[in-house]
Parts: sequence; structure tokens; C-alpha cells
Amino acid sequence: MWAYVIKRILHGVVVLFAVATLTFLIMHWVPGGPFDSDKKLPPEIIANIEAKYHLDRPLPVQYGLYLKGLIQGELGPSFKYLGRDVADILSDTFPVSLTLGLAAMLVVIALGIPAGVVSAYRPNSMLDRGAVFIATLGISVPSFVLGTVLVWGLSHKLGWLPPALWEGPRHVLMPALALGAGYAGYIARLTRTTVLDVLASDYIRTARAKGLTEREILFNHVLKNSLYPVVSVLGPLIAGLVTGSFVIEFIFSVPGMGNFFITAVTNRDYPLIMGVTLVYAVLIVIVHILVDLMYGWLDPRVRVH
Repeated sequence: MWAYVIKRILHGVVVLFAVATLTFLIMHWVPGGPFDSDKKLPPEIIANIEAKYHLDRPLPVQYGLYLKGLIQGELGPSFKYLGRDVADILSDTFPVSLTLGLAAMLVVIALGIPAGVVSAYRPNSMLDRGAVFIATLGISVPSFVLGTVLVWGLSHKLGWLPPALWEGPRHVLMPALALGAGYAGYIARLTRTTVLDVLASDYIRTARAKGLTEREILFNHVLKNSLYPVVSVLGPLIAGLVTGSFVIEFIFSVPGMGNFFITAVTNRDYPLIMGVTLVYAVLIVIVHILVDLMYGWLDPRVRVH
């Protein structure tokens, strides 16, 4: 078990090294520079700025300095947010993105799994067709469209929730719903399919023949055997919710990493772009390792080697 965990961690380190290298190369291969602007600066000022951030050195030297900083846990200063290190910006914004991602995951679990189970227990009924229709609608409508509709309906028309900013629990509801609705529809469809397969199994018929109640069958047999493929999707989904909230954070003015990442790309802030990308990569690697470890807990037939 521990050998498997160490092996996966080493694979994750290789992946992170590849991500860091590719991000560095792409940032420096794209035409233009971080200090290009409509207003031309004097050559002396540009030379001083580039010398300050080591941009005047050859690319291999810059790459070596970048890797040295990563090993020491330093991501460097931001080019555009003067006086702030990338690590400071990430420490302020990552909790916001993580909170939004976890809130969206609660929306996914609270809506997707119950809808899929109820739909599977009432196949071809009006309830089933309605749930499938809503799930398909949630998958089809982009999050930014749903976010705009929620702002118009729940905020401007009904006045139930604030339209933007990040100042309390009420500000979390609409961004989380907009971010998680599409994933909830996907989980509902997946849960419905897996529950239908389990309900058609021989051991379920045997359990009913023994006189077990539907509640006992649901919680002791159906859910545990149905959640294995769902959990395999929920793991990467958590990383996807945290790393895929760029547009939602921008629409609702959420001060998370996604919002800063968009600003960093616009401003060509190399250290901030590479720092945010690396944090996202670390999160994805960790989540995939945890999901693999959960396989053996959910299904004793599965063993990690």
C-alpha cells in the first residue's frame, strides 16, 4: 500500500515538473512581453526592469532560476501587483477558490445523487422524465449563461441574493449553484444508470426475497455498489470545480485564483500565471491519488498495487 502511494507521489512530481516546464516555455515563446504597452517606455527603463526580474538573461538561465525558486518554495514577485509575491497572492485567493469549489461540490452531491436515485427507482415515470430533462438541461447550458440568468432572476428580479462580491455566506450560493449545476446534471445521469444496473442484479432480487425493506436494500446494497463509478468521477470533479471557476469568479466578482489568473494572462504576469497553473496541477495530482486510494475502500475486490 505505502509502496503504491510513494510510487504515485513520484509520478505526481514528474507531472508537476512537466507542467512547470511547459508553462515556463509557453509563457516565453508567446510573442510580446510583460512590460509591453501602448505607451512606449524609454529603453533605459525597460532595461532596468528586465534586469530586476532577470528577463535580460538567456532563457536557460531564467529557467534554472525558476526551478531553483520552486525547490526553495519561492514563486517570485508579481510583475503587475508591485510589492506582492505570487505566494502571498495565492495564499489570499486559494481559500476563496477552494471554498467556492467545495460549495459547488455540495450542490453537485445534494442535487445529482438524490435525483439519480429517485429517477432510477421510478423509471419511465413523469418524475424520471422530468429529472432526466432537468439534468440534460443542466449539462447543456454553459455555466456563464446560467450565472447570468441567476443574477437576473434571483438578484435583480426577486432580490433574494446579492448579485456579486464575496462578503458572506449569502454571496456563495449563486456562484456555487452556477458552477455546480452542470456537474450535478452529469452526476444525476451517471447515478441513474449505475443504480438501474444494480437494481437489476441477482443479489438485489435475493435481498428482496429474504424480506429486506427497500430502505435496507437502498442503503446497504444499492448505494454502496452504485457509488463506486460515481466516486471515480467525483474525485477529479472536485479539482475541476476548483480549477474551472475562472468565468464564474469573473462574473460574480469573486476574488479567487481564477479571477487573478485572467488578469495575469491579460497583463502577461509570468510568475503569477505559472504559480496559479502549478497550484492547479498540484490539486489535480492530489485528488487523483486520493480517488485511487478510495477504490479499495468502496470495493474490497479492488486492491492497489
